[in-house]
Amino acid sequence: MKYGFIKVAAAIPSVRVADTEYNEQQVESLIMQAEENGVEIVVFPELCLTGYTCQDLFRQQLLVTKAEEALLMLLNFTRKLDVISIVGVPVQIGSMLFNCAVVVQRGCILGVVPKTYLPNYNEFYEKRWFASATDLQAQDIYLAGSPVRVTPEPQLFLTCDGVRFGIEICEDVWAPLPPSNGLAMAGADIIFNLSASDELIGKHDYLRGLLCQQSARTMSGYVYASCGYGESTQDVVFGGNAMIIENGILLAESKRFSLEPQLVIQQVDVERLRSDRQNNTTFRTAQDGAQAIVTDCKLVSPREFELTRQFDAHPFIPKDEDMRKSCEEILNIQTLGLVRRLEHTHSDRAVIGISGGLDSTLALVVTVRAFDLLKLDRRGIVGITMPGFGTTDRTYQNALQLMESLGITVREISIAKAVTQHFEDIGHDQSQHDVTYENSQARERTQILMDVANQVVGLVIGTGDLSELALGWCTYNGDHMSMYGVNAGVPKTLVQYLIRYAAQQPEFAAQSETLLDVVATPISPELMPADAAGNIVQKTEDLVGPYELHDFFLYYFLRMGFRPAKIFLLAQQAFGRQYEKETIKRWLQTFCRRFFNQQFKRSCLPDGPKVGSVSLSPRGDWRMPTDAVSTLWIKECESL
Repeated sequence: MKYGFIKVAAAIPSVRVADTEYNEQQVESLIMQAEENGVEIVVFPELCLTGYTCQDLFRQQLLVTKAEEALLMLLNFTRKLDVISIVGVPVQIGSMLFNCAVVVQRGCILGVVPKTYLPNYNEFYEKRWFASATDLQAQDIYLAGSPVRVTPEPQLFLTCDGVRFGIEICEDVWAPLPPSNGLAMAGADIIFNLSASDELIGKHDYLRGLLCQQSARTMSGYVYASCGYGESTQDVVFGGNAMIIENGILLAESKRFSLEPQLVIQQVDVERLRSDRQNNTTFRTAQDGAQAIVTDCKLVSPREFELTRQFDAHPFIPKDEDMRKSCEEILNIQTLGLVRRLEHTHSDRAVIGISGGLDSTLALVVTVRAFDLLKLDRRGIVGITMPGFGTTDRTYQNALQLMESLGITVREISIAKAVTQHFEDIGHDQSQHDVTYENSQARERTQILMDVANQVVGLVIGTGDLSELALGWCTYNGDHMSMYGVNAGVPKTLVQYLIRYAAQQPEFAAQSETLLDVVATPISPELMPADAAGNIVQKTEDLVGPYELHDFFLYYFLRMGFRPAKIFLLAQQAFGRQYEKETIKRWLQTFCRRFFNQQFKRSCLPDGPKVGSVSLSPRGDWRMPTDAVSTLWIKECESL
């Protein structure tokens, strides 16, 4: 397991009902494919060595004996293979027959897991042939010539890399209390399910939802393999379902109704699963007293690691099919948060600095929605444009057009004279364009907003976003401060999508063209003078790096707790050739350095709504010592 990843597979072999020799050969073929692809654990469907639909043939001793012989052949085949294989076999124990999963590696049986819940309704009659795990007493048996302990107790298997996995069989996951609950509580990182689930209209979507929900509830990886069309006989049809899920997210699945064998392969991030569990106190509480028998798997030969799993370069951005719904939900969260603050303070006035940039535009959209929801006069929103030394005509005009067309109160207060006087007062050379030059402008704007808010008895609405808070790209006691920060939970890469969405809504139809131009404008604080043509010179992403990279870093640093080496690996895969390795490394170092150095700004943030899976509020997701040092993180970045 490198960087926390383990490669798993769900196999759907070609099957002939009751032909154990043929079935064993088909299983061998897929095991070899799995081995050649570096798979560490592969799971097969329920009763794959005999076929699930043998019905009363399970009462024939010949079939049961031949299934055991097929298992012996499989043991011989796997003697030199590292891959762990989980196959379905009927196992005779005394006078009872059990529907079992047998775990095989390097010619050895590591364990036998009997099915607990036997469906005996509708088209299923398993109790006619099989006994349940609850009927079993722990005992030692010989299976395929190998001594093995069988038990009804929960069982876990421990790989040489420290990954723990458990097994349940088909109906087990449909039960009110699935065995996977206890297995996950006992420490299973991944659950493997051997299944034989027939096709019915609508059942597949229900099944997918059930498995994703179970994976999410247990914060586990879930690998599901159900038999294919070869099992179809008489009144039932099997479509060949295979799914690999990670904490509720479907990573890979098979092609249904295929006539060919399939091997679905994916890398599961065990480190991510453990990070989620570590962070979730409810999961920890539920673990109290959970136990299972643990069996060690065999040592394996070292393998060269290659990241084959795909990662989204923009993890904060909703997928296309969910975009409109997600944008509406985010805007509703922002709006409702502000509505509550306005109601609580009995305020019908809001003051916003409108620059014509992304963040202030989104804050204005949210504030307008809040006033409309409260049925307040939009003229109670005081929008102030405060041109300074770096303000360009493009942003200035966009700010004015937005305010005027939305019907809010428009004020224009230039900061040039006040800041020039301030430079004289403190003895600063105005031609020296340093941090004093920039921050003086930002603080003057904040002072204006605060004083006007006192004047009109209103609230200053903050515009800073989550990405700026992560990098500390805000002026302390300047744009860092407000009375309610509506964008505090929204990363920069998401802001433009929210504005585009707003531009498509009927309530903002008149502002659509301006909103889209705001999205197309380069991101800049406009604290440095424009060029001779009046264009923006100071582009934020030239100074601190691309926001899409920083948002990627932030997601995996904050949400997953990943170390820089792993974030670097994922970023290379996610962004492909868009950025050179050295470029990613450079901005990752910048992220780590700024994130640690700028914590003091986050330690005293104004209130603001959490809208996604992470926030940087000191009262919410992130409690970090202001003086924590970044040495370990920077050293790892330098070693990449």
